[in-house]
Amino acid sequence: MSFCLLDFRVLDSQEILITWEDDHRSLFDPRTLRLFCPCAQCVDEWSGKRTIQAEKIPASLSLKLWNPVGRYAVKISWSDGHQTGIYSFDYLRQLCSCHFCHDKKNKNLPPKREKDS
Repeated sequence: MSFCLLDFRVLDSQEILITWEDDHRSLFDPRTLRLFCPCAQCVDEWSGKRTIQAEKIPASLSLKLWNPVGRYAVKISWSDGHQTGIYSFDYLRQLCSCHFCHDKKNKNLPPKREKDS
């Protein structure tokens, strides 16, 4: 499923509020989005392993600038100087941690197996 972003705004609290075409809203802490940056500086392109170190991201991080990338993503510039992350709308929606999205993600997981005795 592809998601379409209707509104992207930074609140006074510095949190990022995204409103989606289906009227769902996602609220993100800037540091969390920065930690999940999908760019090649933050994720090894071959292994997919996250290379960014959480302790190097300041707690006071804020979004400096954002620009749309076509009709599918946003490019974000952060106060720590990082600006190569392009966040697709689908990826942002996948990162949403609200109860509705969290429950929906868990429904798609296979049931846990009990350990064999």
